[in-house]
Amino acid sequence: MPDFPNDHNEANTGGIAADRLRSIIERTERLEEERKALSGDIKDIMTEAKSAGFDVKVIRQIIRLRKQEPAEVEEQENLLDIYRRALGM
Repeated sequence: MPDFPNDHNEANTGGIAADRLRSIIERTERLEEERKALSGDIKDIMTEAKSAGFDVKVIRQIIRLRKQEPAEVEEQENLLDIYRRALGM
């Protein structure tokens, strides 16, 4: 069982820089909280979009497409068209 120091400010314990580790963990926890808040904000926006009559699935698809390079989007659309024609759609 490892020895845990009583003094949390000890600079190095068992080869671990405790202050640095604590900083990394605390920063990660803050970012996780921010992500949670942002997710809630996005959910609220999508609820607003839905109540305004927009299709949320399509909005999410457009957001995904806007993240891609135009050539990649064009290639996917061409393949989709080819596959639809192959299936008689």
